[in-house]
Amino acid sequence: MKQKSLLRVLGGNRVLSRAVLAIAAVAVLLTGGLALPQPASAYPVFAQQAYSNPREATGRIVCANCHLAAKPTEVEVPQSVLPDTVFEAVVKVPYDSKVQQVIGNGEKGPLNVGAVLMLPEGFKIAPEERIPEELKEKVQDLYFQPYSEDQENIIVIGPLPGEQYQEIVFPILSPDPKTDKSVRFGKYPIHVGGNRGRGQVYPNGEKSNNAVYSASAEGTISQISKLEEGGYEVTIKTASGSVVDTIPAGPDLLVSEGQEVKSGDALTSNPNVGGFGQADTEIVLQSPNRVAGLLAFFAIVTLSQIMLVLKKKQVEKVQAAEMNF
Repeated sequence: MKQKSLLRVLGGNRVLSRAVLAIAAVAVLLTGGLALPQPASAYPVFAQQAYSNPREATGRIVCANCHLAAKPTEVEVPQSVLPDTVFEAVVKVPYDSKVQQVIGNGEKGPLNVGAVLMLPEGFKIAPEERIPEELKEKVQDLYFQPYSEDQENIIVIGPLPGEQYQEIVFPILSPDPKTDKSVRFGKYPIHVGGNRGRGQVYPNGEKSNNAVYSASAEGTISQISKLEEGGYEVTIKTASGSVVDTIPAGPDLLVSEGQEVKSGDALTSNPNVGGFGQADTEIVLQSPNRVAGLLAFFAIVTLSQIMLVLKKKQVEKVQAAEMNF
């Protein structure tokens, strides 16, 4: 009896220990996720949370509000597509893969890329079962998401490793006007934005450590203190007192103690090596009946030309026979 009781106690202790370990593991995961968030995963959530539409009335895509440098972006789509068909849209985000950017802790790291593709209404990411095998190899395991629940035609992706994805292939499904009465055949615009690297401004207006820091007042730099967590505190002695400009880890300091500066003068170098660009193109949602009608017209014209040539040959033979007679 004592042995059975002892075994029961030991078994209960084991179950309790496993439960405690499981709870501890979950707590560690949750605490790590909250206390140590990944800064790279912040975008394009910033734009999705702050703007109901990523394209302003001026035509500028809102990513340019935080990514201030201008870089080229290209897009390739078919000239025309038939309804209810899958095609590929290729967004190119080129940059020199040898360069490295300043990351959140001030160290250097590789660039990430991201893109937003604004399609006409009715167009959307193709379901997996509709994507051809050849296109699946190009798409690989990329995760595309709609800009919002009611805007499936606006697609965002990122951040992605820039060394692998300077060309991003989107598998797109065209709408069918027969089933969707809000869609019509015709020509439609497409807008695309491509980003490489981190932004210089956060949505709340604060600068990131990937930007130039300038003097906030005119005066003489009386002291430069290096911070333990990285970065500097630059004290500027002015006519009315002194001000302290805090510079985070990342940008390189350009000034020294005793140097005179004016308000707005750069205190640091520009660490940004990335940038944002946008491009516009057009696509035609073509009616199959129009294509069939055009082919029929070409066939009729070709047949008419052949008949005219044959008739001309026949007339020439008759004229030659009459002359010989």
